[in-house]
Amino acid sequence: MAVVIRLTRTGKKGERKFRVVVKEKRSKRDGKAIEFLGWYEKGDKKEKKEVKKDRYEYWVSQGAQPSATVAKLMK
Repeated sequence: MAVVIRLTRTGKKGERKFRVVVKEKRSKRDGKAIEFLGWYEKGDKKEKKEVKKDRYEYWVSQGAQPSATVAKLMK
């Protein structure tokens, strides 16, 4: 089972809100997640985020591959 850390879309149309989740690579973008790690909100002038860094590091140590966007977000 290949596990990835990626974003899922939430919120209303026109609002850019995402959840950072751990899920199987073959599942749908908005499908069932293994674990919810945090959230990310992109606005016009500011970005807000809150991610459980210890759980993120745990999943990476277990072999989960973060998406390019999530890797950039965690730096």
